[in-house]
Parts: sequence; structure tokens; C-alpha cells
Amino acid sequence: MLAYRSVDMGWGRLAYRSIEGGPGTEAAPPMVLVHGGGGDGTTWDALAPTFARHRSVHLPDLRGMGRSDRVGPYSLTVLRDDLLAFLDRLALDRVVLVGHSLGAAVALLAAERAPERVLALVLEECPPPVPLGIIVPTDLPDSAPHYDREVRPSVLAELNAPDPARWSALARLPVPTLVLAGGPGSHLPQEPMARMADSLPAGSLVTIPTGHHVHAQAPDAFVTAVESFLADPPTA
Repeated sequence: MLAYRSVDMGWGRLAYRSIEGGPGTEAAPPMVLVHGGGGDGTTWDALAPTFARHRSVHLPDLRGMGRSDRVGPYSLTVLRDDLLAFLDRLALDRVVLVGHSLGAAVALLAAERAPERVLALVLEECPPPVPLGIIVPTDLPDSAPHYDREVRPSVLAELNAPDPARWSALARLPVPTLVLAGGPGSHLPQEPMARMADSLPAGSLVTIPTGHHVHAQAPDAFVTAVESFLADPPTA
């Protein structure tokens, strides 16, 4: 198991783990894997060593989740700023950002705020900016023992009522972006997800029909899609 470390974020400690890249990867852009809501960085454990063959890999636990401190308030912009501050703390310059679900939404906002920091972006089952109608659960998820129950109502309220200006923000994002969709088995609407990819100046869409947790249900296909995208990213 990878050893946990933590960094002082001002509001508390953010926990993370890292894997150094293999021989000859010192100059390769690092990858940051951002987990979904109700989870933590361990969701990437089966894939991180494979990605680390070509680069260093970093797995943070978002604020209020996993082993990071449970300190509100929680919002998409707060989590976005945490992610950018995490890059600063680890002195990570241009990175490959990979996010799942809530983590994808946070990664997207980070890329929009600081596109010069993001070499490439992978959005796995990213909630599209349309009203989602997701019911806010009242029970804690089993996937993360240290999960602040205040996280979910806050971020789901934002995802359920997105700002319509999100579409114009997508159209201005210059970062090469892979939108990975889970197909009809996902609880997220797939047509708006495809529209997100079309809206991005350097966007592409890959559908792996396994449902919402593509990286867990089809890890080999997920890695192949990501590495193929990084080997030949689209241009604006």
C-alpha cells in the first residue's frame, strides 16, 4: 500500500500519495488523479502503477474525504482552489489532470481557471452542465470511512443547478481534453456529455459502455483510451 503524506493547506491537512515514474520519466509531465464524490484516492490504486510506468502519479484525497481533514465550507470552487493549491504545494507545473465524476468537475474548473498549468485533461463521467435532478442521499457512502456528510449536499446542489455560462466556458478552454463516457448504464445523461466534447476546442469523446465507474469496471480499456489520447492529443 502506498504511504500517505499530507500538506498544510492553510485550512487543514490534505492527504495524498505519490508514485515516482519509472526510469527515464523524470522529464515527463506528472499525472494527478482526482477521485469522485464519496470516495478517495484509493479508487485509482489498480491503475496508478500502470500510469506510473511513464510519469510520476499523485493521488490526493479531496477536502472532507478520505484521510484529508474535514473542514468546510464545501463547494466546487473551493475544491478547485484546493486542487490548484495542491499543485503549488508539490511544485507541479504542467500536469495531466484525470478526474472521475465530482473529481472530473473539479479538474475541469481547475483547467479553466489555470489552463497554463494543465497539459492535458481527462474527464471520466463528468457531470455535464445541465440540470441533473440527482437526489441528495442521506446515508454516508461505504467507500470512504472519513467522509464529511456535508460535502454531498453542497456539491450536488451546484451540479443540479449549473450556471448556463458553463457552456461558453467550455468553448474557451484551450486544453486538449478527453471526455470518457460510460454509456447507457450511467446515471448521468450521455447526450449532454457528448455535447461537452463537441463544445471543447480540443475535445474528443470515447464511450466505454460500462456505466459510471469506467476506470473500475474496464480498467484496461480506460488505460488504453487515456494513453492513446496522451500520445496523440487533439488540437484546437
